[in-house]
Amino acid sequence: MDFPEGFLWGASTAAHQIEGGNVNSDWWQREWGRLPGAPVETPSGDAADSYHRYPEDMALLAGAGLDTYRFSIEWARIEPEDGWISRAAIDHYRRMVATAQDVGLQPMITLHHFTNPVWFAREGGWHSDAAADRFARYVEAALPVLEGVDLVCTINEPNMVSVLADPEVGFPSIGLPPGVPAVTDRLVDAHKRAVGIVRGAGARAGWSVATQAYQPVEGAEAVAADYGRSREDVFLDAAKGDDWIGVQAYTRTRIGTDGPLPIPDDAERTLTGWEYYPPAVGEGIRNAWARAGVPVYVTENGMATADDARRIDYTRGALQAVRACIEDGVDVRGYLHWSALDNYEWGSFAPTFGLIAWDRETFERHPKPSLAWLGDVARANAIPAA
Repeated sequence: MDFPEGFLWGASTAAHQIEGGNVNSDWWQREWGRLPGAPVETPSGDAADSYHRYPEDMALLAGAGLDTYRFSIEWARIEPEDGWISRAAIDHYRRMVATAQDVGLQPMITLHHFTNPVWFAREGGWHSDAAADRFARYVEAALPVLEGVDLVCTINEPNMVSVLADPEVGFPSIGLPPGVPAVTDRLVDAHKRAVGIVRGAGARAGWSVATQAYQPVEGAEAVAADYGRSREDVFLDAAKGDDWIGVQAYTRTRIGTDGPLPIPDDAERTLTGWEYYPPAVGEGIRNAWARAGVPVYVTENGMATADDARRIDYTRGALQAVRACIEDGVDVRGYLHWSALDNYEWGSFAPTFGLIAWDRETFERHPKPSLAWLGDVARANAIPAA
């Protein structure tokens, strides 16, 4: 099962989840109870200390055979105070880009991956009418980081930003809250403005959407279509005319006539409690292609598990779904696994998604067999026989 020539193979991370010490972000403040939000089990602290250890992390990915590394730059480091830009932070991320290129990795840069500067959050965040202006100013300031970068993701999973934007709406046991319309509008505006800025710098721009593989039972097709509209489809539709779109898929959501259905009792679950369902990525790709009509990159896909052999099984199944999309004529151009490292999963280090483990005391890296397996896939540009 060969993949097209030039297909990208890599892994992804997010700054707050691996860097450590991101003290000027809203998430750091929330972790210590200084901003509203549900209490978290564990603060991020030093995380994986990848702020300092990124050369080793990149070398491990490249040495295994991968050719692309998607990482985010942290707005709260670049603009820790409203209107003040840290030249040191800009230089740090420029060094990251250069290091990736030096070891043979194409850097894909994400400009916003969930976290915000604390000043932005305290002034209303994405609820503020000034949000798009502030984001555009940050993107302009970050342009030196993007020199020589081809692929730029403006905002990671804007649909998740929107559905979690109303603190008064509780998170359901299954499914997602609806998107907040005003926040969605501001995110779309910010994205489109960022696309123009990034294109002006010579890069190709898109954003990534957390696709949910909504599957209606017989008779629930209209319910599923309505359910997915504010939670996914509006964000895919907003990508029309972009250079590419990112699909981030992990599991499915079955929809009945009354909405999301519980996960079957006998279904295998991951460490996040999600149903083990590798084909989800194929459904996300097909919906993105149908609605946006632009080239697709899988910018995140993986599973939280302590059983690395099961991670390989999941990834093989996901790649088979990706390959089936390509055979059906969908323009899929790359697969980036989530995650390069076991990381901070927004309150806990317990759900392990990584191709690389690390020691919580010494930060020593321990590549898993799944990293070597995915590297072999990348070198062959093909899925091996089971």
